[in-house]
Amino acid sequence: MTFADAPLLENRLVRLEPLAADHRDDLADAVGDLARAWYTRIPTPEGMAAEIDRRLALHREGRIAAWAIVDARAGRAVGMTTFLNLDEQNRRLEIGSTWLRRAAHGTGVNPAAKLLLLERAFDVLGCIAVELRTHWHNHQSRAAIARLGAKQDGVLRNHSMTEDGVIRDTVVFSILDTEWPAVRAGLEHRIAGR
Repeated sequence: MTFADAPLLENRLVRLEPLAADHRDDLADAVGDLARAWYTRIPTPEGMAAEIDRRLALHREGRIAAWAIVDARAGRAVGMTTFLNLDEQNRRLEIGSTWLRRAAHGTGVNPAAKLLLLERAFDVLGCIAVELRTHWHNHQSRAAIARLGAKQDGVLRNHSMTEDGVIRDTVVFSILDTEWPAVRAGLEHRIAGR
């Protein structure tokens, strides 16, 4: 077992299925209702096949673990998520490149998916820290990460450049293994009764 493995993960609200070309139609439909802000990298419906191929290539190289987020009630893929920046030696990874269709926002799908990912990271892979990163201007994402129970570590200023040349400041959050029991309890409480 390696950090790049992407097994099926599921609970009563979501299934995280290993990303596959078969998810393309659901994901292209799901991404169609999302507004694209200049500070996010969400694929277009037309670019979905290429994005899936890109993530699968990185997965084959052992650089990421990629999943489709499937709403268990609807039985359809409603987004994507990945383990990135895999650092097995230091028992760290990042959860990122996540997006969800607008209709899934506020339904419990995101905290249920994060619960599965964090259970895998801490309970199965033995991570001592899990990072979550977002663009400084992505206030919705920053608030959602904080609601998970992650703590802000800092801001990497002028951290990276987008394809169109805009320089990104990256906000880094993390959850430590010692914080995981409280974070788990919070996530379980958030999805109870949904």
